[in-house]
Amino acid sequence: MPKVSVPNAKSNLPKEFLETIKKKLFDDKARLEKELTKFSKKETAEGAESTFPNYGDTEEDNAHEVADYEANLSIGNDLEKSLRDVKSALKKIENNEYGICKYCHKPIEQKRLLARPTSSACIECKKAIIQEV
Repeated sequence: MPKVSVPNAKSNLPKEFLETIKKKLFDDKARLEKELTKFSKKETAEGAESTFPNYGDTEEDNAHEVADYEANLSIGNDLEKSLRDVKSALKKIENNEYGICKYCHKPIEQKRLLARPTSSACIECKKAIIQEV
């Protein structure tokens, strides 16, 4: 899909709608940060540092430690990505750029934004991207 050049497209979503979305995003942000603490011990510049479980010294314990660590690492990475998406959406609201498709620069439907507040693409562009893969 060709990218349409529309510099600095601005959001014209109603203020009340944006307040509803901001509340959802701040709630999601708090939940994600709380969830991340279960899978990491501290934040670094690159993200959260995962904790390695310690179940014992037997070979079986070590195998369980590695399996749980890998599972927790994957979950932690997913949570970090979701948190980045939430922060990005909040920044777009702050910059009056929220609800604009990053591909075609057209407004994203409000019902899509309500269902998925971190959406950065309209349905049409998202479908086109999925079909390309």
